[in-house]
Amino acid sequence: MKLGRTFGLSDPGRRRRRNEDAYVISPPLFAVADGMGGAQAGELASRIAVEAMGEETATPGEERVLTLIREANRRVFARSSEDASASGMGTTMTAALVGEYGQVTIGHVGDSRAYLLREGRLEQLTEDHSLVAELVRTGKLSAEEAERHPQRSVITRALGTDAEVDVDTFTVEAQAGDLFLLCSDGLTSMLDDEEILRTVEDADGDLESAAQGLIRKANRGGGEDNITVVFFELAEDGAEAADDDDADTLTEADGIPVVQQGGQTPVLRSARDDLDRTAKRVLSILAVVAMVAVAIAVLVLGLK
Repeated sequence: MKLGRTFGLSDPGRRRRRNEDAYVISPPLFAVADGMGGAQAGELASRIAVEAMGEETATPGEERVLTLIREANRRVFARSSEDASASGMGTTMTAALVGEYGQVTIGHVGDSRAYLLREGRLEQLTEDHSLVAELVRTGKLSAEEAERHPQRSVITRALGTDAEVDVDTFTVEAQAGDLFLLCSDGLTSMLDDEEILRTVEDADGDLESAAQGLIRKANRGGGEDNITVVFFELAEDGAEAADDDDADTLTEADGIPVVQQGGQTPVLRSARDDLDRTAKRVLSILAVVAMVAVAIAVLVLGLK
């Protein structure tokens, strides 16, 4: 068994000007972070956190995931403590590490989620660290009441708000054909699990179509928050290799952060960066063409 196809997509939603989500697709590591804080602090928190996920560690499995998330917490907390404009910022983090023999280790803080789609059933793997989720677990709220609760977006645990953070870690024994979904609450606050499952199944194995369908439906439902989805699947050893291009696809050139593999360390890149590089290349070509035209003109005048 090996890692199969992967795909990630993020959208600012319909109500937010900025996208404070960030995600990692750096096989065998995947993650989603949903930042919070005033001004641009939420966007900064999620970026710092995903950058920390690129650190090399000598530890395997759950210990590696725990080490990476704690390092992300340390960096976000340090920046928040040193920079008055970023004071109080934080971010969720849900990460998945695919092991050599198909085990998938999950690390989780906040209310972003990890799901497993297996044999037509969708299972939520993580527990939300949110006020309403705690009330549901203790029997003080029903699931239906939680969906309408005015404080449903209040989280009880996040990276960067304290020097130390409690991280949920566990390992799932995966099977060939398993599809994992990591997502921010901009998806799950708009769509219930049945609608998520139906949308993925309707895509008939096309991860790009599934991601686009989920984001489209979340926006139709209100799009009240940034929406991020990351897919990865486990395949038989003889299955077709994953298409690395899928990890790079975005719907808008608005600076949505993506982490890609760059040598040994993932590097942060945005779609706007790609546009800037393209513009620079075009200007360079035009400059060369202009210089050649001037040279030809001078030569022609000299001959006359």
